[in-house]
Amino acid sequence: MTTNYEKNKNMRILIAGTANYPALNGQAVFTQNLTEGLAKKGHEVLSIFPSEIGSAYHTTRNNVHIEALRSTNLNRIRSDTYYSLFSEREIEHIFDNFLPEVVHIQDHFPLCRDVIRVARRKKVRMIGTNHFMPENLAPYVPIVPHFKPIYNRVMWGWMLDAYNRLDVATAQSKASAALLRSQGLRIPVFPVSCGIDLARFHPDPSVDKAAIRARYGLAPRSTIFLFVGRVDKEKHIDVLLRALHHLNRDDIQLVITGHGAEQESLINQAKELNLGNRIRFTGFISGDDLPRLLNSVDVFAMPSEAELLSIASLEAMACARPVLLANAIALPELATDGHNGYLFRPGDAIDAARCMALLADHPERWQRMGLNSLEKARYHGTVNTIRQYENLYSALLMRTYSNIAETEGISLRPSPVEMVGDKN
Repeated sequence: MTTNYEKNKNMRILIAGTANYPALNGQAVFTQNLTEGLAKKGHEVLSIFPSEIGSAYHTTRNNVHIEALRSTNLNRIRSDTYYSLFSEREIEHIFDNFLPEVVHIQDHFPLCRDVIRVARRKKVRMIGTNHFMPENLAPYVPIVPHFKPIYNRVMWGWMLDAYNRLDVATAQSKASAALLRSQGLRIPVFPVSCGIDLARFHPDPSVDKAAIRARYGLAPRSTIFLFVGRVDKEKHIDVLLRALHHLNRDDIQLVITGHGAEQESLINQAKELNLGNRIRFTGFISGDDLPRLLNSVDVFAMPSEAELLSIASLEAMACARPVLLANAIALPELATDGHNGYLFRPGDAIDAARCMALLADHPERWQRMGLNSLEKARYHGTVNTIRQYENLYSALLMRTYSNIAETEGISLRPSPVEMVGDKN
C-alpha cells in the first residue's frame, strides 16, 4: 500500500464490526453515523457485519455498500447480537473486489479478527475503535466475585490480542484512551468522540412539553428524571430505583426509556419498592419523538459504571438538559458538579438520592445548567467526528504511523471555533 497519499483525497474505506443497523446500541449507532457520514463526503465506504437475518446479503444504503455475512444469533447474550464465524474466505473475496485503502474495525470479535488477518496479508493500513469493557459482558457470564480479576485479565487480553495488531486505535474519550493504555495497548491511541447529530438533538422551544408528557404518561407537574438506553444489567438502573425509594417524594418521577433483558426485573423491583406512579417505563422511543421527549423532561440520568463516552447523555446535553451521572470512567468528562449537573458515587443509591434532591429543589438553576450542558455537547458534533477520522485515515496513508503522532499538520482535535460552529 502506498504511503505517498494526498491528504483528504477520497478514500476506499472498509469498516467492520459485530454491531450495526438495525441494532441500536452505541457501537451500532456510531458505525452507522460514521459510514454514512464518510459516504456523504464522497468516500467509497463498505460496511461488513453479521447479518441480522442469519443469511448473507449485500445491498447499498445511503451510498454505503453493505456486506452482511452469514451469522448465528446469540439469544443467550442479547437478542440483537449476531456472530459470523469462519468467514475469512468470504472476507478475502470482499477485499479483492473492493480493494480497501484503509480498514477500520469496531471490535475484537470473530468477524473483525478475520478482517485483521486478511488486511495484514494484503498490507492494508488498519485502525480500530474500542467500544468494549469486560463489564459489558459480565452480567451474562456467571462469575464468582473472587475470580473477577482473572475474568477481567482474560477479557482485556482477548481484546488486546487483536488491537495490538493494528496501526492505531481510537477511544471515545480521554478516560477510555487512558484505560486502554493502562491495560497494555502498545499502539498509539487517540481520543475521538463518537459524535452526536446536533441538527437532530438541540434545544427546541417549539416542543409542546405538556403534550409530550401526556403522550407517554408522564406526570405533568413532577420533576422528571429521564434515563435513555439499553435496559440491561450493566446500566445499573436499579440504583436510580433505590434512590427514588430513599427520597420518598411524590414530586419526582423517574422515566426509563428503552428496552432490554432487565426490564421485567426492574418492573418487579419497582413494585417491591412500592414506587407506584413515581416510575414510568415507556419502552423504546425512536424518530423525532426522542429529541422532543428530551426537551420535555427536566434532568437526564445515567447510572452506568461502564460508559466509555455515553452518546445518550450527550444527546440530552445537546438538548440543554442538566445531568445526573455516575462518577465513573468517561462520565466525569461530561458533567461538572454544580456546573451542568451532579456526579454521584457509582452504585451508591443514597448519594444518587442526595444529588436528585439537589436538582429537584433548585429549578432556578436548570436553565443555566442546561446551557452549560449544551456548550459541552457542541464539542461532540458528528461533523467534527467525521473530519477527525478523515484526517486520521489520510495520515495513515501519507506516511508510516511512527511519524503520524509527531505530525503537526494532522489535526485530530477540532478547534473551539469548529466545534461551536458544528450545526450540520
